[in-house]
Amino acid sequence: MNRLAFLYLSGLLLLPACQTTPSQVEKGLESDELVQTVTKESDENAKASAFFEQAFTESLNRAPMYQSYLGIKDQQDLWDDLSEEKAWQDIDVTMRQLARLKSEIDRGKLNEQTRISYDLFVKNAENEIANFRWRHHNYPINQMHGWQSWIPSFLINIHRVSEKQDALDYISRLDGIAAVVTELIKKMDKREAMGIVPPLFVFPRVISDSENVLKGSPFEDSEEDSTLLSDFKDKVNALEITQLEKHVLIDQAKNVLLDSVGPAYRSLIDRLKQQQKIATTDDGAWKLPNGDDFYNAALRNTTTTKLTAEEIHNIGLREVARIHEEMRSIMQEVGFKGSLQDFFAFTRKDEQFYYPQSEQGRQAYLEKAKSIINTMKTRLDEMFITKPKADISVKAVEPFREKSAGKAFYQRGTPDGSRPGVYYANLYRMSDMPNYQMEALAYHEGIPGHHMQGSIASELEGIPRFRKFGHYTAYGEGWGLYSEYLPKEMGFYSDPYSDFGRLAMEIWRACRLVVDTGIHAKRWTREQAIEYLEENTPNPRGDIVKAIERYIVIPSQATAYKIGMNKILELRTMTEEILGEKFNLREFHDVVLRNGPLPLDMLEDSVKVWVHEVKGSEN
Repeated sequence: MNRLAFLYLSGLLLLPACQTTPSQVEKGLESDELVQTVTKESDENAKASAFFEQAFTESLNRAPMYQSYLGIKDQQDLWDDLSEEKAWQDIDVTMRQLARLKSEIDRGKLNEQTRISYDLFVKNAENEIANFRWRHHNYPINQMHGWQSWIPSFLINIHRVSEKQDALDYISRLDGIAAVVTELIKKMDKREAMGIVPPLFVFPRVISDSENVLKGSPFEDSEEDSTLLSDFKDKVNALEITQLEKHVLIDQAKNVLLDSVGPAYRSLIDRLKQQQKIATTDDGAWKLPNGDDFYNAALRNTTTTKLTAEEIHNIGLREVARIHEEMRSIMQEVGFKGSLQDFFAFTRKDEQFYYPQSEQGRQAYLEKAKSIINTMKTRLDEMFITKPKADISVKAVEPFREKSAGKAFYQRGTPDGSRPGVYYANLYRMSDMPNYQMEALAYHEGIPGHHMQGSIASELEGIPRFRKFGHYTAYGEGWGLYSEYLPKEMGFYSDPYSDFGRLAMEIWRACRLVVDTGIHAKRWTREQAIEYLEENTPNPRGDIVKAIERYIVIPSQATAYKIGMNKILELRTMTEEILGEKFNLREFHDVVLRNGPLPLDMLEDSVKVWVHEVKGSEN
């Protein structure tokens, strides 16, 4: 995780600094003493708040691409610096900021919430420093989120063009792709020297992604434009400038595509083909230098718990067994005769569960997904106090990356609302997108899932930016999976097959606990993991293969979903038992969402504080 990401994780909601605490009143402080104490605390809290904002800004200024994600155009002609030198500079910034915080801010003078912010900043900075040793333990080029597809995806989906200067900046970024690719190849070389090479299956996919960027005009004598030229033309033609200015900009882009982008991608393809020759079918993190230690660190970072690989594996096995029993109940409800595996085979193959493999089928899928989200919008008041203002759109994954991209994912919009959040559905193979899973997918990626949680966080008032844009995988994905479960209590999933789809999505995440730890800690092969999912889930084989290959290249990430959901449900059950009739589900959800993302232990602390407040109101 880069420095900016750690800053997003640092700190909690800063409560008003001039707040008199009960302990001060109980101690009988005189009014002038009380004013003096509050002033000191106020000054120190203000210093801490200013420090956090300065630290965020300092790191943001070093991350041009993230500025674009936030809708900031100051450096939108630049890419991030991927060099090893920049990595060392970033860790130096982290150590310097940590030292500043400890020397300049008196923790003892902070109010409770600002003190938690202080502790989180220290914890995250120290984690970043400790994890710096693992910065090479990844694959910059991979089929899930590798730079070969991230570059065009970023330009298409993130780089906005609302005026002529934006188009010129787009051209500058096109020209800068050559330098980015040069650094990527250096990264590949460095990792190869360390024995870190992607598994063999990765190469055909990433080579295909790269070749897709070079299809069409101006790279080929074709009537169809390449992905990037098509995007640039669409954006430029929408500008209110003269036709001559448009022609000049498009010609400039064509020249840069030919002179810079084409050679850069061809050099990347050549290097990938070279490395492919030495790749092996060893898949787990155990194959990396000190791989076991790396994976254990990854699990701690992903889950924000101290759970071991063995404990996570066993949690997964128990959850799979439980969900299988619920699935058998649905089998009985629909009158299916046969084993659970027979039922899985039926739902994989029967045409009633799939839209046609056609443009009409894809459009019907997208329209239905939009309808599901829009219906949920009308019901949010039943379960939530705080609701998002930001809009959400539903799109199909773009053709240039649909073969390798995941099943579905969410991309957060800009804070100012100029770019909405997007729920992406991968409709490359419609047989991988059963309609009985549509509700659960839409709730997870859209509302009340990622879009709602992320939008509420970015729209919170009175908190520093690093809280608004923070991210903890177990919190975010745990909320997403909880958001699949909650609509069941609201009366959704009325069709038993749709409810089966909900369970199919949940068991998918439970199985992740088993196969992720199986692959990376127990040395399961890719084929073993595929067989486990085929036996225990109803998902089609294409879906399964793509998923296992995802877990292989992103060790530990897949464990976040079920661990996070289980913690939210555990906290909900705990508060219901303690508060009894005073328990309010809408208030519970507000507690989970209103402070932005938190590690699971801090989420538990915030819930316990709320429970104490509610119990205290009885007196």
